[in-house]
Amino acid sequence: MKYSEKISNKLNELLTRTYDAEKGYKMAQDKMDPKFTSVRNFIGERIQQRYNFGHELKAEITAYGELPEKGGSLKGDLHRTWMDLTAKISSNETERVLEEIERGEKASLKEYNHILNDSDMILPPSTRTLLTKQRDAIKESLETSKVYEKLVS
Repeated sequence: MKYSEKISNKLNELLTRTYDAEKGYKMAQDKMDPKFTSVRNFIGERIQQRYNFGHELKAEITAYGELPEKGGSLKGDLHRTWMDLTAKISSNETERVLEEIERGEKASLKEYNHILNDSDMILPPSTRTLLTKQRDAIKESLETSKVYEKLVS
């Protein structure tokens, strides 16, 4: 496998996760209690953030001469189904949704860190900068979601 294909495959994995996260945030916003406007706004900002992440990743993949993925994953579909089910049976649907957001963000961080720390793959500066920026934004979102979870519990 050539080098650019290896990198674009990793970026496509992140792109798929980004599609899943965007869909998950949209579902979370639909489930959110309307009285928590600040949480709904936070989630709306994350939807836009993931949309932007997707376009940035697609541009980077295209720069390697490869084709970007077009959709989410079965794993993401299953996570959203689980999120929907557990939110329905929870006494605090908003808190449960935020817990699932945290779980998804932690998984995203793990994947970003894995790629950024992979010693077998030296990332070009543009790719490293992009992934670091996105990873740091996800870290910030994770911390904010923890604050909101405490607020709604």
